Amino acid sequence: MNTITEQCRAAFESTFSMRTISTTIKNQALTLMAEAVWEKRRFIIEENQRDLDQGQANDIGAALLDRLKLDDARIKDIAASFLSIRDLKDPVGEVVSGWRQPNGIDIRQVRVPFGAIAMIYEARPNVTADAIALAIKSGNAVVLRGSSTAEFSNRALSAVLSEAAYAAGVPKQAIQLLDDLSREGIHTLITQRAYLSLVIPRGGSGLIQYVVQHATVPSIETGIGNCHVYIDVHAQIEKAIAIAVNSKTHRPSVCNSCETLLIHADIAAQVLPELARQLIEKKVEIRGCNRTMHYIPEARAAVDLDWATEYLDLILAIKIVDSVADAIQHIRQYGSGHSEAIVTEHIPSEQAFISGIDAACVLVNASTRFVDGGEFGFGAEIGISTQKLHARGPFALKALTTTQYVVIGNGQIR
Repeated sequence: MNTITEQCRAAFESTFSMRTISTTIKNQALTLMAEAVWEKRRFIIEENQRDLDQGQANDIGAALLDRLKLDDARIKDIAASFLSIRDLKDPVGEVVSGWRQPNGIDIRQVRVPFGAIAMIYEARPNVTADAIALAIKSGNAVVLRGSSTAEFSNRALSAVLSEAAYAAGVPKQAIQLLDDLSREGIHTLITQRAYLSLVIPRGGSGLIQYVVQHATVPSIETGIGNCHVYIDVHAQIEKAIAIAVNSKTHRPSVCNSCETLLIHADIAAQVLPELARQLIEKKVEIRGCNRTMHYIPEARAAVDLDWATEYLDLILAIKIVDSVADAIQHIRQYGSGHSEAIVTEHIPSEQAFISGIDAACVLVNASTRFVDGGEFGFGAEIGISTQKLHARGPFALKALTTTQYVVIGNGQIR
C-alpha cells in the first residue's frame, strides 16, 4: 500500500506535465472516459452493489444509500457530464485582463492550473467521476480520498476512468485514489503542504469543520445546505406549490434540497392544505410551527433544532411568517449560506429578498434543485462553495484555476 505522502508526491510530480497538456488531449480523455464508463457500467454497478449491501448491513440510512447508489441512469448522467465538460472552453491560458503600462511593459493576467488538488468526500461515488473530469480539463492533478462506505464503487470508477485518461495521454500519476482510508489519514492528507495546492472537503458538517480547522493546505469550504423556500403573499399559488414540492422531494438526500418552508400568513390558508396533501402523498414528514399545525393536522410540532437541521431526508419544517422581513430574519438566523428561494410576483418583495439574503445562490420563482454545476451550464461541480474567497456557489471548472501575471518588456529597468 502506498502512503498518503507518496501518493501526494506522485500527483505533485505530474503537475509539471499537466500544465502543458493540450486541449486536444484533455478532450480526447473526456471522450474516452464517457465511452468507458458506459461500456463498463455492469462492472461498476456490481462493485457499487457491494457497497450498498455493506451499507444496508451497517444501517447507514436511506439518505446515504441514495447518495451511494449507482444505476444505469446515473452512469448515463456521468457519461453525459464528461461530454459537457469536454465541450466547455479550456480555461487554461485564458487572458483574464491585459494592459500596457506607460513605460511600455505589457501585463497579462492568465488562468493557470492550481497544481495538485485533493478532494475529501463521503458516500458519493459520482464525486470521483466529477473530480477526475474537472481536474483533467483544468490541467490539475487530483488526489481523491473517498469514504470506506463507497470504497468498491470509487475503486471501480477510478480504475475505469484512469485507464481511459491515460490512453489519451494524461500523465499516469495525475489521478491518485488514496489507498489509506483511515481517519488519521485525513490529517496527514490535509497537511501535505509541500505537494498540494488546495484541499476541498465535501460532506457533512463534521468533516468540513475538521478540514477548515486543521488543514495547513489552503481549503475551500463546501458547506452544508440548510436551504429555504419562502412563499410570499404575492405568490402564484400553483407555482408556489410546485416549487416547494420539487425543492423538497426531487432528491431529498442532496445539499440543494429544501429543508424549511416559510410561508406568509395571509396566503397560508390557500396554500398549505394542498401543499400538505402533495407532500404527504410523497411520504414527507412535516414538522410545523403552532400556526402551521392549524392547517396541517398531520404535522408534528417543530422544535428549535428543526429550523437549524439539514435533514437530507423526506422531512420538511414549515413556519408561518408575517412578512418578507420576517422570512429574511429567520433565514439569517438559521440558514447555512447555501441556497435560498422566494416565490413571488411582487418586484418589491423580490428585491427585498435578494438584497437581504447573504447566500451563495438566491433564487426567484425556481426550485432550489437548480443550484448545481450541471444546471448552471458548468458541466459538473466539485461542490457548492459557501465561503466568499476565491469561489462561491457551484465550484466548477474555472474555479479550479488560479491566475498568474505574465509581464513582457523590451529591456525596461527600474
